[in-house]
Order: sequence, then structure tokens, then C-alpha cells
Amino acid sequence: MDTKFLIESFVTLVVITDPIGNIPTFLVVTQGKGQKARQRLAVEAVLVATIVLGIFAAFGREILGYLGISLAALQVSGGLLLLIVSLQLLTGNQAELTAKAKVNVALVPLATPLIAGPGAIAAVLVFAGEVHTVGNGVGLAVVILVVMAVLLLVLRSSVHLSRLLREGGVELLSRVFGLLLAAIAVQLAASGVLAFAHGH
Repeated sequence: MDTKFLIESFVTLVVITDPIGNIPTFLVVTQGKGQKARQRLAVEAVLVATIVLGIFAAFGREILGYLGISLAALQVSGGLLLLIVSLQLLTGNQAELTAKAKVNVALVPLATPLIAGPGAIAAVLVFAGEVHTVGNGVGLAVVILVVMAVLLLVLRSSVHLSRLLREGGVELLSRVFGLLLAAIAVQLAASGVLAFAHGH
């Protein structure tokens, strides 16, 4: 099991899903609901997001092969996509998500695109494409589960955490996560370009 691979995938997914930064959005879309209802929605959202990411992790290679996409191309495009997400975090221009009547907010917008959005899916596809051993495959599955568990814990504790961190603390962590994600995105895109240059 490649420790570097596991650490990189864990940090990337945590930064992309941005548990702390998602607290304000979660509170907005669940506004007017009781504590038990909010916790139920958090469980449903994380469960659906886990299934979505799990599908892409399990069948990532098949999806790439069917579409005729190389890992290098996915690394470059995934890097560019993550860079856009990081810039949104850094500038505070995340799209505002509001709950619609008759729509289960646990599915939209919480599960997707808030948690299992394009950035997270692209990252999982890239990491799935780099899995060449059973150990790394199991490791990636464990990483996804751990990240989702962290998300669930944060969302279930969102009311208390928002009071503790206050608006400034949440904003600061979003900026830090954005900076980290930008560095990861550039490295990912650079690796893809190098792979193209070497004909892989």
C-alpha cells in the first residue's frame, strides 16, 4: 500500500469537499428544520455522495477506457477543473445554493454538487486511474469512507461548529483550503502535461 498515494488522495478529497466551508450552505438549505431533521439530511446526503464517488472509484478505469480517455488527459483536465474550484474558494465566489420546494435537499444540492461535485468526481477518477495494486484499491476505498465520515461528523455538528468558528473562522479555513487545492491542481495538471510530453 502506497502511503504517499493515500495521503495525497485523502488531503485532496478533504480539501475539495471542504467540510468546514460547507457548514454555511448546509445551514441555509436546511433552514427551518429541527436538529433531528438536519442530522437525518446530513446522513442521507453523505450516503448518496459516498455511493456516487464509490461508483466512479470502482469503475473509473472502465469509464476512461470506454470513452477513450488517457490518464494524462484526465490529469490535465482534472487539474484545470480543480484549479477553478480552488479559485472560487480563494475569492469567495462559490455559487449560492438554495433549497427548492418539493426537492429533497439531501440529494440536491447537498449530495451533489455540494459534496460529490465535479471536482470530487474528477479527483476520484484520477486516483482510481493510478490504482495498480489491490492494496491501493482498498486504500482508496478506505480514504473515501474516512473523508465521508469526517463530512458526516462536521455536518451533524454544523450548528455548534458555526457558533464556535464564527463567520470569520469559516471564511479563513475556506481560503486556506482554496490555496492548498490550487497547489494540488497545478501539480496534477503538470504531471499530466509531462506524461503527454513523454508519450504516455
